Amino acid sequence: MKVVVQRVTKASVSIKNIVYNKITNGFLLLVGFEEGDGVSEINYIAHKISQLRVFSDETGKMNLNIQQINGEVLSISQFTLYAALKKGNRPSFTAAQDPKKAKDNYEIFNTVLRQEVPTVKEGIFGADMQVELVNDGPVTIIYDTDNLI
Repeated sequence: MKVVVQRVTKASVSIKNIVYNKITNGFLLLVGFEEGDGVSEINYIAHKISQLRVFSDETGKMNLNIQQINGEVLSISQFTLYAALKKGNRPSFTAAQDPKKAKDNYEIFNTVLRQEVPTVKEGIFGADMQVELVNDGPVTIIYDTDNLI
C-alpha cells in the first residue's frame, strides 16, 4: 500500500467539471494498493496518517497532528502509484491490485481513517477525476508499507 500525503490549505476533486468534494486545512491523500494488501496495511497506514505531526504549533514548529488542528482529509484512489517504469516509456500497472479488491480496500481504508479523523471526504473510485490543491509548505510525505511494516 502506498499513500502520498500532502499537507494542504485547500483541495478539491471534480468529476465532469463539477466539484464533488472539497476540504480546507488538512491532508490530500493519494491512495494505492498492490496485490496482497489488506487490513493490516490499512490499519497501519491509517493510524500513521492520523498521528503524523506536520502541522505548526504556536512556535511555528511542525508538532501537531491532523486531529489537533481539527483538519480534514480528502482521499483519492490512485492506482498509478504502482506504475512500473523500468522498461520502455509506457507505464505498466500490473502490480496494482485487482480493481474490485482495491475498491473494497479503499472503502475500508476510509472507514478506518474516519475512526481517527472526523472529516474524511473521498473521490469516486475508478472515476476520471480532476484534483486541485494548494500544497502548504510544501509538505509531502510518502508512506509505502513495503518499506515500513
